[in-house]
Amino acid sequence: MKIFRAKINNEDKICIYNNKIYDLSILLNESTEYIENNFFELYDKILKLKPDNDSSVHGNIEYKIPVPYIRSVRDFYSFEGHVKNARKNKGLNMIDEWYKFPVFYFSCTPNIYPSDCDIKYPEKPKMFDYEMEVAAVIGRRTINCHGSECIKSVYGFMIMNDWSLRDIQREEMKVLLGPAKGKDYATSFGRYFVTSDEILSKRDKNNKINLKMETYVNDKLYSSGNLNEIYFSFCDMIERASEDVPLLPGDIIGSGTFNTGCILELGTEYLRKGDTVTMRSDDLGILTNRVV
Repeated sequence: MKIFRAKINNEDKICIYNNKIYDLSILLNESTEYIENNFFELYDKILKLKPDNDSSVHGNIEYKIPVPYIRSVRDFYSFEGHVKNARKNKGLNMIDEWYKFPVFYFSCTPNIYPSDCDIKYPEKPKMFDYEMEVAAVIGRRTINCHGSECIKSVYGFMIMNDWSLRDIQREEMKVLLGPAKGKDYATSFGRYFVTSDEILSKRDKNNKINLKMETYVNDKLYSSGNLNEIYFSFCDMIERASEDVPLLPGDIIGSGTFNTGCILELGTEYLRKGDTVTMRSDDLGILTNRVV
């Protein structure tokens, strides 16, 4: 099930998309405000809904962040190919410690943007990059979870773009703390929150999720990858994040950058004003932003 939030004809809505747009407030017989304030508590009820034409809506759409509340963003570093390529481009070898446990940093939640909105080009940095990722949305409290039980706390997934300032990141990493300022400039999320049942059904015999994604800059293909290439699974990441710390509804777990999922790895020219960055997945939908 694909769920999204938007202004439709200048009215706030939270909807289901299934070839048509269906208004959750009509389906649940509750106000949009009530649904947004109780979104995670209503999750099981929403999954059981059967949309009908009486609940369909039409009009001009201005997309918002797909989930009503994002409490925190932990962004991991879980694709071996990405780490190897990024380190190679810096003249560095792979380190054994990376394989011992998944690592993450916290991103800046005030600078979160929806699909179809403009992203301002940074004033000082000149090496502006995208990072193609998948975000898992925590929907219920969990702490000290282990193994396969960890995925039960995930209610859905979204496309995620971790906009990165490579020149700032390169300098601050020299002091062995970070990334920090190079990574808190902006994060954007795709149009849709796709429920876990739909995405987890794509797991293979090795429990990897078969989910393809591509990134285009000005309609030219730059990056292409699959979530099943990940080294540390979402269960690994959530287990690590929940050690002695509760994960709560609205927390985001970022997968880290797909293999070849950024310009840093590709070695091409960094983003400029006027560029449009579009990430697409048959399973998760679309995320598109223009740099202005």
